[in-house]
Amino acid sequence: MLTCFIRYHIDPTKKAQFEEYARNWGQAIPRCGADLIGYFAPHEGSSTLAYGVYNIESLAAYEAYRQRLAQDPIGQANYEFAQREKFLLREDRTFLKLASAPHARED
Repeated sequence: MLTCFIRYHIDPTKKAQFEEYARNWGQAIPRCGADLIGYFAPHEGSSTLAYGVYNIESLAAYEAYRQRLAQDPIGQANYEFAQREKFLLREDRTFLKLASAPHARED
């Protein structure tokens, strides 16, 4: 299992647009095959950093997921929304593998 962390640099004056973008992905991403953990908008501290986080089985599964997402009506509309509104200034993706498991349980 891989976890994709997307770090966004957003226009701080367009936080509401990013939040709408995040809600749209909340519908499309699970339907297209990834396990969405969530999208996170600025609250305290940096007003320009936001994150999206989801799990995917493998890089091969990621490629198939991206194809489905590109054909999804909400996905297509969301890509167009981001291009039109220009609230995303930068987007970086990193795939990480959990290294700390198994975690201890409190009794």
